[in-house]
Amino acid sequence: MYQFLETTSASGSMLTLVLPMLVLVVFMYLIIYLPQKKQDKKDAAMRNSIEIGDEVTTIGGVVGRVSAIKEDTFVLETGSDRVKIRFRRSAIAAVEKLDMGTKDSKDTAAKK
Repeated sequence: MYQFLETTSASGSMLTLVLPMLVLVVFMYLIIYLPQKKQDKKDAAMRNSIEIGDEVTTIGGVVGRVSAIKEDTFVLETGSDRVKIRFRRSAIAAVEKLDMGTKDSKDTAAKK
């Protein structure tokens, strides 16, 4: 009978050791991994949506307009001197879409 009490207390103490570790792993997953995964999907969608004429800022701080697009690279035209530089899509930090005069922008321009 005494041995039975020892095994139940040992399994109880094992549970108290493992449970906080398990809670910590779940907490880290929810706080770190899921938001990062969501941001990665958002960044990939932004990088795949670039079109010729969009204004792009690279991770190095170079700003210019996209003049050509290939599979995983694009050519960026910078400044008034029209220098062309080739970058990888992964180097895009931000994209500002070119407004081609859609109906909504014409309406807002007419109201001003």
